[in-house]
Amino acid sequence: MNRMTKIGFAVLFSLIFISSCLAKPADSIEKVKPKVAIKAHSFDLTEVRLLDGPFKDAMELNRKYLHDIDADRMLHNFRVNAGLPSSAKPFGGWEDPNGELRGHSMGHYLSGCALMYASTGDTVLKEKAVKMAAELAKCQKALGQSGYLSAYPESFIDRVENRERVWAPYYTLHKIFAGLIDVYTYCGDKQALDVAVGMARWCKSRCDKLSPEQMEAMLNATEQGGMNEALSNLYALTGEQWIFDLARRFDEKAYTEPLYEHKDNMTGQHVNSFIPNIVGTAREYELTGNQKEHEIAVYFWDQVANHRSYATGGTSNSEAWLVKADILSTQLGNNAHESCCTYNILKLTRHLFTWEPKAETADFYERGIYNGILSTIEPKTGMTMYYVPMQPGAYKTFGTPFNSFWCCTGSGMENHAKYGESIYYHDDKSIYVNLFIASELNWKEKGITIRQETKFPQEDTTSLTIKTQKPVELTFNIRVPYWAAKGIKVAVNGKAESITGKPASYASLKRTWKNGDKIDIQLPMSLHLCPTPDNKNVFAIMYGPVVLAGDLGPAPEQTGSYSPTEPVDVVVPAFIGTDGIDISKCIEQGKDPLTFKTVNAKPNDVSLIPFYKLFGRRYTVYWKSYPTEDVLTKEQANALQDAKRREEQRKIREALRARTVDSLRIANENSEKAHQLEGDKMEKGTYDNRRWIQANPGGWFSLKMNVLPDKPVVLMCTYWGADTGDREFDIFVDGTKIATQKIHELSPGQFVDIEYAIPQELTKDKEKVTVKFQPHPDNTAGGIFGISILRPKDN
Repeated sequence: MNRMTKIGFAVLFSLIFISSCLAKPADSIEKVKPKVAIKAHSFDLTEVRLLDGPFKDAMELNRKYLHDIDADRMLHNFRVNAGLPSSAKPFGGWEDPNGELRGHSMGHYLSGCALMYASTGDTVLKEKAVKMAAELAKCQKALGQSGYLSAYPESFIDRVENRERVWAPYYTLHKIFAGLIDVYTYCGDKQALDVAVGMARWCKSRCDKLSPEQMEAMLNATEQGGMNEALSNLYALTGEQWIFDLARRFDEKAYTEPLYEHKDNMTGQHVNSFIPNIVGTAREYELTGNQKEHEIAVYFWDQVANHRSYATGGTSNSEAWLVKADILSTQLGNNAHESCCTYNILKLTRHLFTWEPKAETADFYERGIYNGILSTIEPKTGMTMYYVPMQPGAYKTFGTPFNSFWCCTGSGMENHAKYGESIYYHDDKSIYVNLFIASELNWKEKGITIRQETKFPQEDTTSLTIKTQKPVELTFNIRVPYWAAKGIKVAVNGKAESITGKPASYASLKRTWKNGDKIDIQLPMSLHLCPTPDNKNVFAIMYGPVVLAGDLGPAPEQTGSYSPTEPVDVVVPAFIGTDGIDISKCIEQGKDPLTFKTVNAKPNDVSLIPFYKLFGRRYTVYWKSYPTEDVLTKEQANALQDAKRREEQRKIREALRARTVDSLRIANENSEKAHQLEGDKMEKGTYDNRRWIQANPGGWFSLKMNVLPDKPVVLMCTYWGADTGDREFDIFVDGTKIATQKIHELSPGQFVDIEYAIPQELTKDKEKVTVKFQPHPDNTAGGIFGISILRPKDN
């Protein structure tokens, strides 16, 4: 779409919606009110406006990106699927017309526009969202009377019901439901609600055919997102009981039943499937008062927040919880801390805070919003991250504007549009000041405006100025963060207040407030360690709520990748000190309050800056201490040797990338689904920070791989050269055996790439082939650390 067309499109929107109303808070239009006591209500986004500061900067970057998204390109796959004409250029990445997750970004985009409209009053984005919802209504109508709406054919639902290989169709539908609901909630668009109800009718018609056992099996087989949450929200808006009954059918009992018994069943589970389902459980509790659902949500939150989260507030490693609770020191990988997981655990945190306003819950939210959300948006481009690597020596990578559209691209559209949602909460007689973010609150019900002016955490102070036409009696509950070891200082109109409030609690000020009253708050910050629960000699360094990252030098420029592809080629400094370190002697503060430097780290000292400010640099979030320098020196010598070896491997990989047609990312949920990986007696694991897969005796595994229909290709597999044992297996392409491989000390101490020629008659006129690995009797097929289709070396 050219520039003049875009301008005309915007003018048309403005004419159509010139009389549009302001966004409405969700609770003002809900027909079903909570059945439980909500002790702390969040303010609607329309009542909070961000002031200048890092959060507003991030929001404005995101707002620009939302404006840059072409509506017709986003609608393309929906129109094509509905048989409607579209001349738009389709997006790439996960929105590619052949992608199985196509359409999920539409839901995120609708939510992002609606949230941004509520947060800023940007009517162009409101009008854009409403217009797109209207176009989706046309697609829904063209698809028939069932109410089905998606960018992919309904046969994807057949496949998931039959537990055939398919990539998360209900996850995608959940996002579309949520987007339409947000357009209704914040933009007042009734048609968006009608489309969502139509989708629910179709969904009911599908699920009514499934027994409880079939439904549970379907949920266990794929990533369902938060269908129970979206449908619960739709029920609250409509009052239609059948919608809530349908929501309950998406409760995954394999998740919830053990949690109710306080059993941690989370090891090995896909994190971004698990958390959204429990967010739905929390919403169901609010609508029913069922204490079982309360127990599930609270126990689960504690297990994630307090036993499975990094210092940044993020969680997951390679999209899963690979090990049991309270083990983090071995989980510092390149694919750690998926951004979507932070998005979802903070949603659950908000629910818990409204039930019981505890400073502990707000403390966790603060940790996540600074270190797990604000840190993930690139300050020049507004692009967001998929994984947030915890591996020392790693660096941040970002999506591309129109050719990524990962799940975390979508959640990023929402994350940075709704920073105002958890700064303040209230009950009838008091207000909770939870976050120290420059903002202005217009509490319409009380006729009071509260303006928070601060440069926190750049400075350790904030002030609250009250504007009111008449005196109002009110209690200010000011969070005393867990990190404020010496408490906080408060003055009202210049006079110091004698307050009580230990760390991780609230300091309360009750009085009748008059226009112009001002509360000044000082929040003394200090350095403190956040050790991993399983190894106190592996730790993050924090200053107040902010994680400090060590600056290890320039990083490669890389976009369009989930995580770093370049190996760690730097030595990460470490500290000497048995049983941890004395932080007062090992870190010194610079002239800038948020800049620090290590002291006597080995082999050299480095600067530390807030993780949310660090971009374009290699970094370490976690540090190590060693009992003696001899142990450290040996570790670092090994690290240097490893770095040299990795650099040699990097050059080899670079050459391989130029030849690559297709490649499987082992143990990556999305890649495995895209390649339709399946098998029997499969096993996966990690060695040397690389994932492997194998088929144990009596088993097998296969996957679909892209090939070149008119050119020769080869299959390449990567093995660990020191593997021994009974590891002999056959490799098949579309049922024809192309090789037999035996792994036994191929080349001890290094990884080995072996290429297998594929006869061209097996790939002629084909886009894909099935590659199968079958062990010989009593043998194992693998471990295999990489599976790729390549162009031959001479091509």
